[in-house]
Amino acid sequence: MQPARPLLPPRFLPPADGVGRNMLLLVQLRWLAVGGQLATILVVDGLLGIRLPLLPMAGVLAGLVLLNLLTLARRSRWSDTNLPIFAALVLDVASLTAQLYLSGGARNPFVSLYLLQVVIGAILLPQWWNWALVAITSAAFALLAVVYRPLGLPPGYASNLSDAYLIGNWINFVLAATLLVAFVTRIAANLRDRDAKVAQLHNRAVEEEHIVRMGLLASGAAHELGTPLSSISVLLGDWKTEPAIRRSPRLAAEVDDMRGEIARCKDIVSGILFAAGEVTGEAPTRTTLRTFLTATLDRWRGSDPARATFEDRLGPDVPIVADRALAQAITNLLDNAVEAGGRAIALVALRDGAMLRLSVRDDGPGFAAAILAGLGKPYNTSKDRQGAGLGLYLATNVLRPLGGTIEAVNRESGGAETTLVLPIESLALEKPR
Repeated sequence: MQPARPLLPPRFLPPADGVGRNMLLLVQLRWLAVGGQLATILVVDGLLGIRLPLLPMAGVLAGLVLLNLLTLARRSRWSDTNLPIFAALVLDVASLTAQLYLSGGARNPFVSLYLLQVVIGAILLPQWWNWALVAITSAAFALLAVVYRPLGLPPGYASNLSDAYLIGNWINFVLAATLLVAFVTRIAANLRDRDAKVAQLHNRAVEEEHIVRMGLLASGAAHELGTPLSSISVLLGDWKTEPAIRRSPRLAAEVDDMRGEIARCKDIVSGILFAAGEVTGEAPTRTTLRTFLTATLDRWRGSDPARATFEDRLGPDVPIVADRALAQAITNLLDNAVEAGGRAIALVALRDGAMLRLSVRDDGPGFAAAILAGLGKPYNTSKDRQGAGLGLYLATNVLRPLGGTIEAVNRESGGAETTLVLPIESLALEKPR
């Protein structure tokens, strides 16, 4: 099946980038300006009887039309910077200055239209570009007070504005332009911050939805694994009493090892169900922080105490409620250290004021730059196997409800260090005084 063709040719399709959309907006506003200026010239010259230099003013309007056509023709070659927008606004200021020069200069009441360019620049451009527009329009206003083409006004419209009035009008313009830029840029910055926070909340909602799906799959798998694990455990118990196995110390030891591993698998399944919020018949465990960390590391080391060391820098112990999700996050980091090729692995626990810092150090090759740049994102890994890259992602989302964060660096002496930082208060049984 061939892809559907667009309804409009590419040259008529709106650009997808922000600069392109803003340039198209300026083109539309310029068309309105051309129509408004043409209508004003016709009314003033035809109905009010104020003679205007029609040919030069029509030439300025033709220049605006040509500018719009050139802008549309070069849309595929717009740069990604703010320079095209600033240049377009400066050209608009120049065309307005030319029209005002031909129609009375600063004495023309339409001189306040300079503020439109200032406001547009304050919305579309960074701050220092805005102040440049304020300076340009203020200089053009001041220049028009002394350099302009006088109009021959009929007696009913003739007036003589004093120099003091023109100076006050210029000061009023500069003050209004300055305040507009100050407040509009502040409001625009607040809107950008709000949009960034909304985008962050959206990304978090997507991540949490992903976690919910993973949790449902893990919970379903845990339910499915419960029955065969129980059956295998019963069979191993029956094997233990078999005469042939009882006569062979080697076979008896292997059966004991298998029963231990099955018990460990059942404990992992129970932990998955507990983390998913399902009742497993176990009450939350009250323990201490040091005991919790030691037990977590011991379960991971199994029968090989040399797999990792524990550096205890906690100081006084703290009573806590054992958090299985946090224990699993620590286990994931230890597994990552082994899979990365680490041989000397250490779990370092220390208190930093009200914060708990749990670091897993290894002597492996360290993190790639791309991994550090995308820390906490799912499937962000250098491993080739399918489903890899979830350890740091899950650890990040375990810490989020606890008010914690995750950090990862490459050590100067070689290897990597991943640190879980969370408030001790989030685990403590009693609020610290």
